[in-house]
Amino acid sequence: MPRILIAQCMQEVSTFNPHQSVYDDFSVRWGDDLLDYHRTVHGEIGGAISVFDATHDVEMVPAYGACFITSGGTLSAAGWDRIASECVSAIAAAPPVDGVYFCMHGAMAAQNELDPEGWLLSQVREILGESIPIVTSLDLHGILTERMVKHSDAIVAYHTYPHVDFFETGQRAAKLLLRIIAKEVRPVTARVAIPALVRGDELITSTGLFGKCIAQAKEIENSSPGLSAGFFIGNPFTDVPSLQTYSFVVTDNDPETAEREAMILAKTFWTHHDAMTVHLKSLSEMVACVKSHTGGTIAIIDAADATSSGASGDSNAVVKTLLQHEYRGRILVPIVDPAAVQMAFACGIGGTIETTLGGLLDQRRFEPMPVTARVRLLSDGVFRSESFGEQWAAGPTAVLQAGNVTFVVSSRAVSLYDRSFFFAHGQNPQHFDAVVVKSPHCQPHMYAQWCSMMLNVDAPGSSSANLKTLGHTRCPRPMFPLDDNVFFAPTATLFKRT
Repeated sequence: MPRILIAQCMQEVSTFNPHQSVYDDFSVRWGDDLLDYHRTVHGEIGGAISVFDATHDVEMVPAYGACFITSGGTLSAAGWDRIASECVSAIAAAPPVDGVYFCMHGAMAAQNELDPEGWLLSQVREILGESIPIVTSLDLHGILTERMVKHSDAIVAYHTYPHVDFFETGQRAAKLLLRIIAKEVRPVTARVAIPALVRGDELITSTGLFGKCIAQAKEIENSSPGLSAGFFIGNPFTDVPSLQTYSFVVTDNDPETAEREAMILAKTFWTHHDAMTVHLKSLSEMVACVKSHTGGTIAIIDAADATSSGASGDSNAVVKTLLQHEYRGRILVPIVDPAAVQMAFACGIGGTIETTLGGLLDQRRFEPMPVTARVRLLSDGVFRSESFGEQWAAGPTAVLQAGNVTFVVSSRAVSLYDRSFFFAHGQNPQHFDAVVVKSPHCQPHMYAQWCSMMLNVDAPGSSSANLKTLGHTRCPRPMFPLDDNVFFAPTATLFKRT
């Protein structure tokens, strides 16, 4: 009866967000609570559980799970120390196991540890020894460090963006782990580093050039001797020493094929890298487009303040610009401002408050915007994601009406890659003339299929796709698009567990 330990540590950060993440920004689950929760949501661990449940005589040993409520700034030293200690202690206290499934993001960073995932995997290896197989699943925006690959028997990555294959990724990881435990396969991994950080619509795997790269990787994974293949394009806002794009291929004891195919994937990606940039409109161009537009809802994509990419969520740059230029359409805006929420709760529904909105967390980029607003709704900010059914917690939340602007104001950041936050607070984006969407890409039905215009704007923010404005200091250089005339000479590095 194989006994499989399950652990999770997931966060994505923007180094350029000055507001640090802390321990309380995580949902932490221990033991059976980890399984109970993930049986209810469509995530990686849920996918792995479905495989283990369907396999005769597998015993799951749930150890520990720490998962970010949404992405954020660099994790504080105290927060990391506590999560690391809890995770390692839980794994050390587990009974003997035959294998480990570790669910991670790959773009985590703490004040005192720039490769948290690699460090945790090294500790698991130290606790369990060299012979216990570990399969790690990662977001394709992860950063595939040498330490991660060295201490994992195999790596499995998402194959979709926007991400919709969480469950399937967990299934793939679980199936591969069972094959390793059964000694059916002996994985070897090849990794190729590519000096590029990419953004833009060509990354949408259902329609863009990156999708063609992923299709090539999936063909390798699904053909003998392939076991896993894909890309890690990194979160370009996690400025750490290993930040860049990686291709990788895992084969069944065939290093030559792994190396050859990883090189081919890398060269294919590099062929298209110039096109994998986003075309942004300046704020003045945005105003001209919005004011001249007639009919239908405009989605204003403010990806520079994308909470799911690690931004603070307190940007008021777009709405402030629209109001300064006397735009009269109905505007829907999500924003993080716990002080304004506290004032709204003190006032009560129906009352009017004079406050400021935005610029509370990222004071380097945004200034508080004075508003006089009527309190329309108050809530505890707990709701379910329309995408995958997860429970999200925005903290106390208020809907404020200030003239033609409806602000949905939360006490803490939550992901905004779907419309759940709006719906949970009585706001339907289709009922507005302009909606500020703080996510670079959403599933098409969220906005693109019904909005009459989609505008990607070059606003300030700690997750701006205008990467040259951010100030990277740790990632390798030269790096596209931070530097000109970047040269790529692909080299594969092989990893094999003894």
